[in-house]
Amino acid sequence: MDVLVTGANGFVGRALLLRLAAMEGFQPIAAVRTLPITELIVSNGACIGKAVRCVELGDVANGAFHPRIFNGVDAVVHCAARVHVMNESDVDSLSAFRAVNVVGTLKLAKQAASVGVKRFVFISTIKVNGEATVSGEPFHADDLPAPEDAYGLSKLEAEQGLKLLAAETGMEVVIIRPPLVYGRGVKGNFGSMIKLVEHEIPLPFGAIHNKRSLVGIDNLVDLIVRCIDHPAAANQVFLAGDGQDLSTPELVCSLATAMGKRARLIPLPTRVLNFGATLLGKRALAHRLLGSLQVDITKTRELLEWQPCYSVEESIRRCFVTLIQGGRV
Repeated sequence: MDVLVTGANGFVGRALLLRLAAMEGFQPIAAVRTLPITELIVSNGACIGKAVRCVELGDVANGAFHPRIFNGVDAVVHCAARVHVMNESDVDSLSAFRAVNVVGTLKLAKQAASVGVKRFVFISTIKVNGEATVSGEPFHADDLPAPEDAYGLSKLEAEQGLKLLAAETGMEVVIIRPPLVYGRGVKGNFGSMIKLVEHEIPLPFGAIHNKRSLVGIDNLVDLIVRCIDHPAAANQVFLAGDGQDLSTPELVCSLATAMGKRARLIPLPTRVLNFGATLLGKRALAHRLLGSLQVDITKTRELLEWQPCYSVEESIRRCFVTLIQGGRV
């Protein structure tokens, strides 16, 4: 099966290509913004098993895709997106998100459908469901969407457009909404947390009692692969997750253990942390560190007969140790 992966240079897209290239029965095709592309056939010094054909996608927002990118393609996994950023600089952020995440996505999907691509797997975000949950009341795949920012809204609008396209054309659409994705080489807030723990910097999270769902990159990639050709995945929405939720202190301790470091946690009251974050203009960051966001992956487990490959502890350990076994990188 030939699988076109957009966003091949990204964190999720690259990991997916490496996994597909190491498996029998799949021929990955890397769709990148511009050619040439390097470092796709080697990861951490290890060959991934088969050549990866590369095609030039161009600017997703432009939507002028060359027909040849779909030659022989059976399925598309659409990872390319304008992603959520903590400090948005675009004056009209919603329009910027829509240009890529909605307009570009739907143009790509329509062209794929027109040439007979059988399935379109869309990597969305848990932000479609919302920003926070009450502890013990997780999000479910079929909950009423409630995005609260431009990024989440753009992903919801893309999902809605894809569902209409599936009904009109018969191309199967699969939507995956992951929470925070982590793994070896991750950047962003998770990467910053790793650096703080690595240097054993005291962190004021000792009194936090939240719960947050995460998904390790290997678990997410395994789920994506399952959704590429599983019959029950057609036209469904799935939430991704490791199946075990962590509080912020538990995450810090797990990172420290994996690195052989000492977790230094100071028990400051949550109200003090919120007040300080407000003064520093970091309310959004504080919300992620102090609040809860849980997902229920029961539908994913049961409908797809899928289980996360790795526990949270193992997934965190894999952030720091390169493992190549059983066809997984």
